[in-house]
Amino acid sequence: MFARTTTRIAIGVVAALVLAGCASRTRAPAPVEDRTNNVRTAPLPPVAAPGVELPKVLPGAENAGKPGYYTVRPGDTLIRIGLETGQNWRDIGRWNNIDNPNVIEVGQVLRVSPPDTVVARPVPPSSVAPAPAASASQPAPAASSPASTASAPASSAPRGTVTTASPGPAASQPPVPAEEEIAWGWPAPGNSSVIGSFDEVRNKGLDIGGKTGDPVLAAADGRVVYAGAGLRGYGNLIILKHNNTYLTAYAHNQTLLVKEDQTVRKGQKIAEMGSTDTDRVKLHFEIRRQGKPVDPARLLPPR
Repeated sequence: MFARTTTRIAIGVVAALVLAGCASRTRAPAPVEDRTNNVRTAPLPPVAAPGVELPKVLPGAENAGKPGYYTVRPGDTLIRIGLETGQNWRDIGRWNNIDNPNVIEVGQVLRVSPPDTVVARPVPPSSVAPAPAASASQPAPAASSPASTASAPASSAPRGTVTTASPGPAASQPPVPAEEEIAWGWPAPGNSSVIGSFDEVRNKGLDIGGKTGDPVLAAADGRVVYAGAGLRGYGNLIILKHNNTYLTAYAHNQTLLVKEDQTVRKGQKIAEMGSTDTDRVKLHFEIRRQGKPVDPARLLPPR
């Protein structure tokens, strides 16, 4: 009995000594690994300095400067761009998936040639042979053909037009394919007077004086690509597309007698002369060759 008691006391003393040793031993903290420099994070988007806005990337910016594309400038509309590039403004809207033709931004780059068309880069003027004046090879119309010239004084140039680089002389433009040549007729009766001339910088067409209600005639067969008053400075305007090379524009009309997509014939009455968006009754007449204004007096037949 005494031996058992002694054994139990010995075991208890040993256990107490073990516990005391554990309690007196200070455990070192687990080592902490610093992974700060090894953490990979996604790149943050550029942040502008306070008060500075980052430039906005506009649709089509990657095509800026390419043939067949046009960079929108202040004051541009699809109608004006169509006139400047020789295209139907509705086609331009369709090629660029534009639902609202009034919503385009300065700097936006638009396709202005059909998607399946390869546009050649312009040839330097020095390497292009002079193109013969179209009027030199055009026969004069019969006596019954409508006749009347158009010219525009510098002060009567349509207001609000976009200033563009003036087309060079005929020598700097590629020749017109034979199938694109047109036998032009005057856009107003023969008794109408020319009140101004073409100027490459200040006026892009000819002005013809007349009386309110005088007939305005199609200068050649074509299709109406615009009829309305949506282009500032032109008043009631008609634009005809004759082929892949030429457009004509008839501005300041009192009444429009044709609608968009309508086919017209040379000499057909398409409007009545007026003074919308100008200071007097007159017809402002333009011929656009691949979108660039040319002097109508060089193309229209002699009277």
